[in-house]
Amino acid sequence: MKTCWRIGRWVVFGFLMIGGSMLCGGQAQKPIVAVSDLNVPTIAGRAVNLDAEGKLLPWPMADSTGYSYSAYFESQWTILWDQYNRQRLPYYYCCFDFDRTTYEMMPDPHWANSTAYLRAMMEGFLEHLYAYSGDPRTLTFLESFVDYELEHGLTPKEYAWSEVPYTSANPGAVRYSGWSNLGEDYLEPHVVGEDGYGYLRLYELTGNTKYLRAAIRCADALVKNVAVGDATHSPWPVRLYARDGKAPGGAMGPYSANVIEPIMLFDELVRIGQGDVAGYKKTRADVWEWFKQYPLATNTWVGYFEDTVPSMGNMNQVIPLEFGRYVLLHPELDPDWKEHAHQVIEWVKTTQKWPKFMVHGALITTEQGNGINYCCNDPGQCCDDHTARLAAVEALYYAKTGDAKYREAAYRSFNWATYFQGLPGGAHSPFAGQWWFTDEFADGPRRMMDAYWAVPEWAPEDESHLLGSSSVVTKVHYAKGSVTYSTFDSESLDVLRLDFKPEFITADGRALTARKNLESEGYVWDEKTHVLRIHHTTAKNIDVQGQGGNAVPLYVTFDDPHMAAGTVLSGQYPSGVIEWSEDQWQIHVPGGDFGTFNLALADAKSGKAQFRFYSPRIFVGVDVYNGSKVESTVTVHSPELREMIYTVKPGELKRIRTGWEDPSSTIFVETTNGEGLQFDNLAYRVD
Repeated sequence: MKTCWRIGRWVVFGFLMIGGSMLCGGQAQKPIVAVSDLNVPTIAGRAVNLDAEGKLLPWPMADSTGYSYSAYFESQWTILWDQYNRQRLPYYYCCFDFDRTTYEMMPDPHWANSTAYLRAMMEGFLEHLYAYSGDPRTLTFLESFVDYELEHGLTPKEYAWSEVPYTSANPGAVRYSGWSNLGEDYLEPHVVGEDGYGYLRLYELTGNTKYLRAAIRCADALVKNVAVGDATHSPWPVRLYARDGKAPGGAMGPYSANVIEPIMLFDELVRIGQGDVAGYKKTRADVWEWFKQYPLATNTWVGYFEDTVPSMGNMNQVIPLEFGRYVLLHPELDPDWKEHAHQVIEWVKTTQKWPKFMVHGALITTEQGNGINYCCNDPGQCCDDHTARLAAVEALYYAKTGDAKYREAAYRSFNWATYFQGLPGGAHSPFAGQWWFTDEFADGPRRMMDAYWAVPEWAPEDESHLLGSSSVVTKVHYAKGSVTYSTFDSESLDVLRLDFKPEFITADGRALTARKNLESEGYVWDEKTHVLRIHHTTAKNIDVQGQGGNAVPLYVTFDDPHMAAGTVLSGQYPSGVIEWSEDQWQIHVPGGDFGTFNLALADAKSGKAQFRFYSPRIFVGVDVYNGSKVESTVTVHSPELREMIYTVKPGELKRIRTGWEDPSSTIFVETTNGEGLQFDNLAYRVD
């Protein structure tokens, strides 16, 4: 392994590249093998879970896909919310690292802050997380995140590219205007489309017209500056100077295959009748024809990443897979959607431009390459978001075509991605001191959430969730035996998984009819899987009522508010929720089967501890991990309620549920062999 300096996002076995130029010496590199077997014992430092056939199962709970997949995107959200309330690294830094002892996060002071597409990806994640969870904090975070860009990251009004978002910024810079390593005062048109689409979805989500106006400015700038493309020039350059729109070469370049995200922006504005509809239609049609004639015909998928010098040889998987996802969700916009989606999936899986790895039956893809050099690490360290993207498109292809081999492939690749949830101490990016908010906390979780939309049977079976909708979900509320929600559009196709049996479903107060299919308005209920699909055509407000199910608990995650590892809890935490007995409990670092901060006994050998609710609450339960080599027991009781005893095997993660329905004040916890026990996601109810 040679010693190299971090200059670009390229790496392969100790060699760093930018724009195809070698930056450190060594032996000549051999062409990349498209797929190699790499059956590693750990992923991100976490021991693999395998089934009887030796194929990869999810982490941390191998026998619960719903728990493991949800834990992935919920842990990323937990860390984001902590950042919002504390360090706010994502506002000023795209890249960071974390101390492997304290697990405190540290910004990278050298690398680009990928401002625009970080926000676009974050919108995609939190839009779906809000529908899934009903958590209003997701909207608080998202609006604040986007508002910062609108206030500090737009081009001047007099520019050729007027009042649109810059692509990136210098690390730590309050004002965004490009990354000085590539130039000053530049942007990337395809990211203007991507960010503009995020603005538009946020308008539909919140009703705030400032986001609509921002989206229209992006679309208008794209229309104003479009050109006729050819084999080496796309309708918009990959990167250009914002003032005059010129792309003279070097870090500025003439070609990007990524026109699908500007097309998405045009399509949605046309659909809802906002802005220069005629101009959007014409530009969209012209750009679509160019796309079919060149990238789609030649597989020249170059021009996406914000921190590399443009090169016609540097292919990536983001552009083709995001195109495949779009046409699978909107087949009405592409008469050849099936063939096109299949084409890009198979190209990504077989191209020799960058390596893929088969890890215990899961196909893992890295992000980009030129056939000799690639980014980024081998499996075990990075690229969960890119593999999650491949899995998402395969899962959606299965959902549209019924081809079961794509479901199986998606399942194994999604399983691999789950090992990267939270802060995995055994994972890292290719460059020392660098991890990415874009990849780990926006792009990856948004594509993991596609898993449930495509295959709702993978969602938790003991909870109720709205998993996907063809419309933006503007309001949602979950209760025992009840889901109520509203959509931006009067017509949409919605998919839910329920922990109760629906008995009455209405749209704007009008009863919907049970049907065998959704060719007309109504719903389909699968008694075996508890999957509910609804098609409503003239209403925005949907009410699902039934019998059974579980009441929705609240959670103490031990990340909100953040307290340093080793802190011994005393007094109220969180304020007004729990009163902790002095010197009995302490905050524990992410580890074991928990990807975020958790709780441990301050003196595990004592075998006894307690806590008290600030006012009587129903103690629902807690997640327990046993990191020791011996079996442990956890006994929970209350003066008002019966004793509950749970056995936790060595290395086991167990979600324990008391079944209590009455409130209590003090909870007593007794353990045997408790030295290796960790606790997280303490659940309670107020009713």
